[in-house]
Amino acid sequence: MLHPDLKNEFDSLHPGDSSAAGASRRTALKIAIGVGYAAATLPIAAQTVVNTTGEGLKAGPVRYAVNGFDVPAYMAMPAGKADLPVILVVQEAFGVTDYIADTCRRFAHQGFLAIAPELYARQGDPRKFADTSKLMGEIVSKVPDAQVLADLDGALDFAGANGGNVAKAGITGFCWGGRIVWLYAATGKVKAGVAWYGRLVGQASALTPRQPVDVGAMLQAPVLGLYGGQDQGIPLDTIDKMKSVLAIGTPAARASQLVVYAEAGHAFHADYRPSYVKSAANDGWRRALEWFTANGVG
Repeated sequence: MLHPDLKNEFDSLHPGDSSAAGASRRTALKIAIGVGYAAATLPIAAQTVVNTTGEGLKAGPVRYAVNGFDVPAYMAMPAGKADLPVILVVQEAFGVTDYIADTCRRFAHQGFLAIAPELYARQGDPRKFADTSKLMGEIVSKVPDAQVLADLDGALDFAGANGGNVAKAGITGFCWGGRIVWLYAATGKVKAGVAWYGRLVGQASALTPRQPVDVGAMLQAPVLGLYGGQDQGIPLDTIDKMKSVLAIGTPAARASQLVVYAEAGHAFHADYRPSYVKSAANDGWRRALEWFTANGVG
């Protein structure tokens, strides 16, 4: 059985594919995971892939230490600028792909310092795995939430020492990263979050002891949740459950919002996939920028 985050990613690569063909599923995930971002664009060459220029930016790979481990990351910021608001960008299940790096550059062109850490780095590189079960067994299932949150703390510290203003920090993430946004918004270390189609419920485990619904009432920063009404991996009743939790929580929890795009499924912002829905992606991006500005990240 596919991990929920990976199943959502598969469904976004092949929307409407209800066949029982395990081989086709493995092939799709091989394209998306094992070969990397460039190969994942091949089945949908007719669609436009956003390619944001680095002109006027300081952008590229960086590294920072957390508990003796050098965490690789991608960072983008306006060249020659300092005291910039910071956006932590949290990867999809596939790691820091070209799409995630591009998203960092989009934020940089809006005046932010954006940094996307490779949050599986200790466990391995997801792009090197062609087999879903191996990806799950050797990487995703071994990534503790505590490690992820610590690496995000490290990214925030690194940004603060390299031109960012951590008093004006926010976080955004996609699918696997969308779930992380909710968790990090409960730590009190950012001003606001934007979660793109992140799972809200799930089973607790030693490595993932809490889910967004478990921390929703304790949020220390308001979160804008952006979801697809046709997302088969995130049922609408779980969104309703989260709304109920937020309504009885902290001021930040009560200030949070959940937006559902009826026309969209999972991964509607991922412009390199057939799941991309331009109307929802553009509106979500507009809302995200407005949300950060309204909540002190800017």
